[in-house]
Amino acid sequence: MNFLEKIFAQLEDAGGRAVLTELHASGPRPASGTELLAQIATARAFLRGAGLTRGDRCVLLAPNSVRWVALDLAILAEGLIAVPLYARQSPAELAAMMRDAGPSLICCGDAALRDAITAAWPDAPRQVLFDEIFGGSRAASSPPERTPVRAAIFSPDVVAILYTSGTSGEAKGVMLTAGNLDHILGCTTARLDLLMGETNRPERVFHYAPFCFAAAWILLLSCLERKSELKLNIDLARVAEDISSASPDYFTNVPILLERMRTAIEQNIEMRGGIAAKIFSSARTSYMQREAGRPRRLGWMWLFLANALIFPKIRQRVGSNLRAMLCGSAPLARETQLFFMMAGIPVLQIYGLTETTAICTMDDPRHVEPGRVGPAIPGIEIKLDEQDEILVRGPNIFPGYWNRPAQTAEVLREGWFHTGDQGEVNEAGNWKIIGRLKNLIILSSGHNIAPEPLEDELLRAISGAQQVILVGNGRSHLCAIVTGSAAREQIASQIERINATLPHYRKIRKFHAEPQPCTIENGLLTANGKLKRDAIAARFAGEIEQMYEKAAAHHS
Repeated sequence: MNFLEKIFAQLEDAGGRAVLTELHASGPRPASGTELLAQIATARAFLRGAGLTRGDRCVLLAPNSVRWVALDLAILAEGLIAVPLYARQSPAELAAMMRDAGPSLICCGDAALRDAITAAWPDAPRQVLFDEIFGGSRAASSPPERTPVRAAIFSPDVVAILYTSGTSGEAKGVMLTAGNLDHILGCTTARLDLLMGETNRPERVFHYAPFCFAAAWILLLSCLERKSELKLNIDLARVAEDISSASPDYFTNVPILLERMRTAIEQNIEMRGGIAAKIFSSARTSYMQREAGRPRRLGWMWLFLANALIFPKIRQRVGSNLRAMLCGSAPLARETQLFFMMAGIPVLQIYGLTETTAICTMDDPRHVEPGRVGPAIPGIEIKLDEQDEILVRGPNIFPGYWNRPAQTAEVLREGWFHTGDQGEVNEAGNWKIIGRLKNLIILSSGHNIAPEPLEDELLRAISGAQQVILVGNGRSHLCAIVTGSAAREQIASQIERINATLPHYRKIRKFHAEPQPCTIENGLLTANGKLKRDAIAARFAGEIEQMYEKAAAHHS
């Protein structure tokens, strides 16, 4: 059975049990296996009636919902190619990606999205609303007519085109095949089996990231293949509340959310003060020193007290039933991973790109090494080239970019996918991601600097900072742009503190404080929150020149 046949079989087995639940302010809205199959059948009938044929592209443009899932599965089951897009991106960016994909049908979650696309692309192909596809109802009231998955879905067939985040240029459509998904879902299922162990009840999983991103889509398909109930956050402002009500066994995260959770917990305890703050601070210091191989005298006592009085409350706040939090999309600071582990909440890291079907490495729940992203998943090979670039080959590697043979040839060479990431691997086979090769800052002195580790350290240290961006390519030294509400005095003191620990070529000489953060809306972040460094350099060209002029005047 391929992954789609397994999902349909699991939904039939689920029957009246909830498999997906939308979490609304007014209350949860569950959909059972039977109800989801009914919606899939309704969507499949609409797609057939629309005259689409095998291999046609069908755009999915809507926030997460039960109906999004039903339509996605219907598209795959009809032998079409799903093109899911991020509804929050600008209409101009969306129109550019859709022109590239050449869809036969654009499915919009609401009229506002449809109208925005029409304005940006007057000659767009047919657009339909979810209400037209599903008849305006959340679920069909009658059991679905049995519509078996087409046997024509074979391993090499392209089933989806996912657009990359485009940090340094125009987004590219990554083609993924049924074989890619079969392999990755087999790997995720094996890891989740290790995490959950023997359990007869359905797994409770919480999710908030848009399904148009590869990692989020893989989680969705993994849950649908398993005996799970996936609870969907509909309003990002309610994430903390929804996590509490969902009481999940696990959920996926991006590093910035875990950093914010950690900061909020630490600040809350510090504001309370008293003996609780003393116990927490001493326990945290003792734990970090023990992990660094320098155990503190009487450290065990502080950890004992914290385990009895403080850490249970942290676990209750984050999720009382959590087996683990899964984290990907960017490297997570080792200190943050240790913070949650100290409180008894395992954090499992995952590394991958859209081109690797979201996953290259995954932490083994039995052997987690903080600060690293785990070993290679079964069935794939990973190695480093002479520039320490990570190269990957195996059944998870995409066949190419949509309609871009030249760019495909640039990254797929002699059977290896060139990730563009720099990394290292230890004797235990656990990988660490250092930074993006294209992001390397090469000073005029010839020194190569990966900006991400230093940016992350400063971001954690500067209260109120939204982003830290290092600049200096071709220059004699580094400067920094710091966005957000941080006070200049604090930025200066933290840079001075960190500079004291760095070699001369990595010291930051000047900085620019920018109150407005980089966002998706102002064109300085990608759809999944990564810095568009070229756009940032262009936007702040004047401020960057002023920093270097001041530095030159200071040294003259």
